[in-house]
Amino acid sequence: MYLKRVSLIGLLLIGVASTTFAQQPPKVDPTRLGIDLSRIQHDLRQAASTQSENHGLKVRYTVDVYGQAPRIELFTSKDNLQSGPAPYGGPTHQEMINHVTPQEYRAPAADLASLFRWLSDKTSRK
Repeated sequence: MYLKRVSLIGLLLIGVASTTFAQQPPKVDPTRLGIDLSRIQHDLRQAASTQSENHGLKVRYTVDVYGQAPRIELFTSKDNLQSGPAPYGGPTHQEMINHVTPQEYRAPAADLASLFRWLSDKTSRK
């Protein structure tokens, strides 16, 4: 009985989700927006002429673009989720150090053995 309820709820949710994703957003009809395109074109022509007169070659325009964003696909048909290659694991400590440290500051450590050898040579000669 419980399995039947869960499966019916799942089928209902899948049906609602498929109809929701299948619907396209409504197209915008510019004639019903209550704007006058001729007035906007006139204002743009007037603004362009006043800007070019005042600033010479310095032209400034602001353009607002509205459109439908592309659909985000997390898993494509190229992704093999069942038997695909797995990453080797998280980054190691050295890989993190190399990632956050600029190349200029990644110089090798000082060679202290040479320094101690030089000091021992200087002290042993005396």
